[in-house]
Amino acid sequence: MAPALGRMLRSSPYWPVVSDRTLRRALPGFAFSALGHGMAAVGVSWLAIELAPAGSRGAWVAVAVAAYTLPGAAGALLLGRFLRDRDPVRLVRWDASLRAVALGLIPVAYALDALDGPLYVGLLAVSSVLHSWGQAGVYTLLARVLPERDHLAGNAVLSTVFSLATVIGPALAGALIAWTGAAVVVIAVDAVAFLVLAIVFRFVSAPEDAPVGGQAGGQAERTAEGPVEPGAAPPPRPAGLTIIRNDPALFGVLGLSFGFFFLFGPVYVALPLYVSEDLRGSASLLSGFYTAFGVGAVLGALVSGYLSRWRLWPTVIGIVIGFGIFLLPVGLGAFTPVAMASFALAGLVWPPYSSLSTTLVQRAARGPELAQVLAVNSSVRVVSVPLGTALGGPLVAAFGSGRTLQISAVGILALGIASALALGLRTAGKARSVRPRK
Repeated sequence: MAPALGRMLRSSPYWPVVSDRTLRRALPGFAFSALGHGMAAVGVSWLAIELAPAGSRGAWVAVAVAAYTLPGAAGALLLGRFLRDRDPVRLVRWDASLRAVALGLIPVAYALDALDGPLYVGLLAVSSVLHSWGQAGVYTLLARVLPERDHLAGNAVLSTVFSLATVIGPALAGALIAWTGAAVVVIAVDAVAFLVLAIVFRFVSAPEDAPVGGQAGGQAERTAEGPVEPGAAPPPRPAGLTIIRNDPALFGVLGLSFGFFFLFGPVYVALPLYVSEDLRGSASLLSGFYTAFGVGAVLGALVSGYLSRWRLWPTVIGIVIGFGIFLLPVGLGAFTPVAMASFALAGLVWPPYSSLSTTLVQRAARGPELAQVLAVNSSVRVVSVPLGTALGGPLVAAFGSGRTLQISAVGILALGIASALALGLRTAGKARSVRPRK
């Protein structure tokens, strides 16, 4: 059995990833931090519910969830001058260290009976300042140690790790809250998980970036204006936003990602309130929804590495359409097991979207520009999800949690359909432009 499993692994697209020496050292750190992040999906919102006055829980959940990620977008834009040329390993380590310290202060303040809503939100905000650069460091490291043909498999391995954490993390968070009666314990575990990541990355080193195009040494460096002769000072590199704005492929994938994640953002507010108020459920039931999503995500992440022969653009658009369809029964108030099963199907297509869209970015931006573009790519999710989450508070107040889930599902479905029509028109236009004249 074991030899057969070993042969299957070595013949899979994931073998070059898990057999790489650098990534073997880094993956345990990824796993611990992902577990903490999975637990935080329940812990951050539930602690906000515990701290907030009864009449304003929706607003406080929205602010807390946004604070846990949103400042990372500001960090991506404001700190680019100082961080864009840094070693990706240092980026990951600095992000993990800041997370560990800021999140660790939350249980300390709670133990001293000094934790209130504003302090809680402030510490969450500080913890997330370097989040986009930490994510950029992860995917830049992967792009440096693996050849381009293995980028999708590498992204899929990371998605698998994170997806497994969404299965284990929320379930563990729900059990800890039920056992201790305090969601702050989950935040403490999250802080320890990032501390482990920071320690692991003390023993990881990244190879120097290869010249653009993956050629060996001796080639002249290239820029957007052309080759740079040896000994000549290259022109200043454009910022990540400028690179993206001038590249239709990058601009398109980031625009689609922004819309997708923004429209999903209200779910983080509506689902906890839907469970706690409409269903009269507990943190364990909420963790059950997240666990169902995570089970689907694990399967989807495992499949992602085998999609390298699929056309990337039609696939990512199809995923957006499918996600909207699968989210709809949750908002329509379907029987709880049916709603969980549908949420699991939404989870199934989530990791392939992340892996494929990141692969599109990695293929479009290479060399010294990669870390900048990946930081902006990460900040798209960092800013769009919290913006959607912040919108979730007023939506829930105006329409209720169930109707807000419906709005999110229909919006995602409409975005996917509109993107499919735009892709079809663009493809038809290209076909007409290359058709020979009679």
